[in-house]
Formats: sequence, structure tokens, C-alpha cells
Amino acid sequence: MTAFRAVVLEHFRHPRNRAPLDEPSVSVEGANPLCGDRIRLELRVDAGAIVAAGFTADACAICIASASVLTDHVRGMAVAEAASVDARWIDTALEGEPPAGRAKCALLPLDTLRRALDELELRTR
Repeated sequence: MTAFRAVVLEHFRHPRNRAPLDEPSVSVEGANPLCGDRIRLELRVDAGAIVAAGFTADACAICIASASVLTDHVRGMAVAEAASVDARWIDTALEGEPPAGRAKCALLPLDTLRRALDELELRTR
């Protein structure tokens, strides 16, 4: 079994932060219409830092694993720092790149996080 597959299976079977948040600061839904993945990412922000991150999803193993590692990673980060998380970080956290046809599955949580951070920024203007 490859390291990528082992990480994906571990986070799919035992996802971290897979629960809605009480009183989130922002809640954003993302979807991949080609494969049917749907995710809702929620953040609670206080004093410019992400104090809680959670997600709910009806998605494939790769998407759920990506959301699990991502929400774990951004918890405790400043909002500006979380905005710098990129696709390379996802590949590193999952210990490999997803198969070519599944890259969008791994990136859906990251795209949803970026939209959530953009929404937070709009609210503070």
C-alpha cells in the first residue's frame, strides 16, 4: 500500500473535525459537479485567528481525507496564514499526489477554504 493510500484511508475512516461547528463565523459549501462531491466547511474566528474548523461532507475518500488534514492544519492559524495554504501542502499532507482524474477531489476542501476566507475578508471591510 502506498503512503498516499494509507493516509487517505486513515483520514477517511477516522476523519478529524468532521462535524458542524456551533456558531461558526463563516460557513461555505463547495461542490464538484463532475463527481458529486459536496462539502460544507465552517470556521470560527476570534481576533484574526481560526479557533475552530469543521466540515461535513458527502464525498469520496480523497475529498474527506483532504478536508480532515486541512481543517486540522488551519486550526490555530491566523486567517492570513491560512490563506497561504496551497495545493502542494495538500499533496504533502496526503503523502502523495492523487491520481490525475482525482485532483479536483483533493482540492475541493482547499477551494472551499479559500472561499470561506474571502467571505470573512469581505465582512471585515
